[in-house]
Amino acid sequence: MPDLIAQGIAAEHRWRRTLLKDQKCIVGRDPDVWHVSWDPWISKQHAELCWRGDRLEVRRLPQSRNPIFFRGQQKEHLHLRPGEHFVIGETTFSLTSGRAKVSGQLPQPLTEQTFTAEQLQALRFRDADQRIEFLSRIPGIITGASSEAEMFVRLASILLSGIPQCDALALVFVDPDATQQPVRVLHWDRRLISEDDFQPSESLIRQALRTDESVVHCWDVSAESTAAETPAATAAWAFCTPVPGQFNRGWAIYVTGHFGPSRWTGGDPTSDLQDDLKFTEVVALTLGNTRQARLLERRQASLAQFFSPVVLEALAGRDPDQVLAPCQTEVSVLFCDLRGFARHSEHSSDDLLGLLQRVSGALGVMTRCILEQGGVVGDFHGDAAMGFWGWPLAQPDAVQRACRAALAIRAEFSGEARGFADPLADFRIGIGLASGPAVAGKIGTSDQVKVTVFGPVVNRAARLESMTKQLHAPILLDKATAAALRDTMPAEEARLRRVAVVQPYGIDVPLEVHELLPPESQYPQLPDEAIRWYEQALDSLLDGRWQEALQALHRVPAEDQVKDFLTVFIARHDRVPPADWDGVISLSSK
Repeated sequence: MPDLIAQGIAAEHRWRRTLLKDQKCIVGRDPDVWHVSWDPWISKQHAELCWRGDRLEVRRLPQSRNPIFFRGQQKEHLHLRPGEHFVIGETTFSLTSGRAKVSGQLPQPLTEQTFTAEQLQALRFRDADQRIEFLSRIPGIITGASSEAEMFVRLASILLSGIPQCDALALVFVDPDATQQPVRVLHWDRRLISEDDFQPSESLIRQALRTDESVVHCWDVSAESTAAETPAATAAWAFCTPVPGQFNRGWAIYVTGHFGPSRWTGGDPTSDLQDDLKFTEVVALTLGNTRQARLLERRQASLAQFFSPVVLEALAGRDPDQVLAPCQTEVSVLFCDLRGFARHSEHSSDDLLGLLQRVSGALGVMTRCILEQGGVVGDFHGDAAMGFWGWPLAQPDAVQRACRAALAIRAEFSGEARGFADPLADFRIGIGLASGPAVAGKIGTSDQVKVTVFGPVVNRAARLESMTKQLHAPILLDKATAAALRDTMPAEEARLRRVAVVQPYGIDVPLEVHELLPPESQYPQLPDEAIRWYEQALDSLLDGRWQEALQALHRVPAEDQVKDFLTVFIARHDRVPPADWDGVISLSSK
């Protein structure tokens, strides 16, 4: 593929970019295109380019202000072949077909010298005033690149500008984990436009990467020498500097050039190349740090699928083994189950992918509400999700956060807010909330682990969730959660109702169950007065005054299905408490 070279008036105002067949590109001052930020005569989006396989098609865009000149004439539409150029404002755009081909056939250097990073760092710039401007711009120029390809382009421009003796350069890569792999040229550039190929020395590159040191080769360019015998045209030296960092293994910067009128005569090349080597080492260090930071950011972004934001926050700058180590702590656990899945799976047997998308959407609602309240998504169980609060960062308001998440999930699944075509239509939820001590962290086996929570509190939350079907309440809490919530959340945000004292199936210890309700303004079907009548009925039930309990239950609106649980229980016992009545209702199933 050919390259397009943009060159402004100043030496540093340039770039070299590769053209791909049939790929359309825009040239302009907009940062999202092939930008020419240095030229005020170029519009934000000035020209469209497209390489057709044998020529470059250039079209001036309607919004551009200034003309395109080709062969001295203004053109709205033109075609270029390699070796030709066009001009916009003060910038020349040249099309070249010269390529960079790593060569193993170059002559042996007359001298070779290596420099460690520590040696280069200890050297002092002799022309510091001339270099300091470029060095101060390096971090912003490289880190401001939107992609690695853009970073390579900017890197090459910095090196050409900062190394006056440089004729050509390349950013190269060799896979350190694969044998007999060729040297790849990731990006390259040269100071003068030429159709000749650029041939970096393979032996020099491999030696620098093998020793992890900057290596310099020098050639004696005599009057009898030809360009073909030297690494690049009239070059008399070349050096290769590895890019440091664990994520940059196999990366290096290759630079080649000439010594100028006073030709090298075989002495120590350090005196002539000291500043250039040190400058390249600084650029390589900045590049290495930038790539490492970007890869870490990308890795962290990919981990966001597996770790909740609060876990990633705790991991930042700390040892993961310490942060994720299992520890005992106080947590609030939310267990949310999706109802209606079995029925939908039977009706959607011919569209399982569609059903999967609906279930994924429903689980997405659950996880979003958990994460928005600073919770950790601990696990998925089929069509159910579990979240918890209180780890890895201390959350004094863990109970309140869990309850807000539960109410948000209930609101999302509210039947009144869902139309027939909505993905959540016909789905209902049951939520159990429990609080208490648990072990949280990285839990599992040597083969597989999860960041989750373990302990009786998790089982209690799961049991409460399953009881929502029997008690006809969307959200149920244990006594500890209700006690922590009762005095801390105003009625304008949430309400509580004591439901019953039950003995879950298979568990010996009775459980005092509470219901979490939205405020009256959001759920007027059950006014505050009705909650008081229900709790009065419950007190009568517990005391064995079942007739009074029934009378109070009749004051609760018929729409409230929770009261049916007590009403049916009383009716099954002919409205008379058993002789051994202790106020505990035994559940016959999960």
